[in-house]
Amino acid sequence: MAEQHRSAPPGRNETPLERADRNFIELLQELRVTQTGVQVLFAFLLSMAFTERFESLDTFQRATYVTTLLLALLSAIIFVAPAALHRSLFQQNAKPLIVRVSDRLASVGLVVLMLAFTGSVLLVVDVALNRSAGIAAGSGTLVACLGLWGVLPRLVYRSGGRGDTGTAATGTRETAPSRDARAPLR
Repeated sequence: MAEQHRSAPPGRNETPLERADRNFIELLQELRVTQTGVQVLFAFLLSMAFTERFESLDTFQRATYVTTLLLALLSAIIFVAPAALHRSLFQQNAKPLIVRVSDRLASVGLVVLMLAFTGSVLLVVDVALNRSAGIAAGSGTLVACLGLWGVLPRLVYRSGGRGDTGTAATGTRETAPSRDARAPLR
């Protein structure tokens, strides 16, 4: 039995398959949260083409619109892919592989979503105010996403956010598994 749990991260007593199950459940929960935002953005973009104001968009705005719409669609497809992958490989003893591939898909999906957010803000502010304001707002969106989704996790990791995780509410301390923020889930 001890041999089964040898590769478990510190503070956990789980087999590799139990860890894969837990990681997949956690990843799916992250994707559920993200998918809602993608669906709202995609619906908003789809409806824009049917407004009266759409006819007055210039070539740059139309190109931004189409690019952003396609990016939102692509991010939705990428975020659904782990569920489809799991369904295709269900009961094939492929859970660790599914987790690794799904982790990569989630990372790629966030990059695509970041670009879709950037394009959406660029377009809306360009139409509402002017091109310069749109570019500035889009750039700010890109920087915010890069900072919160890319830089912040690395800073938290480096500052020790990967080790001792005490909870103030219960007064207990739990040791979290060590994991590089850039490494795939294990």
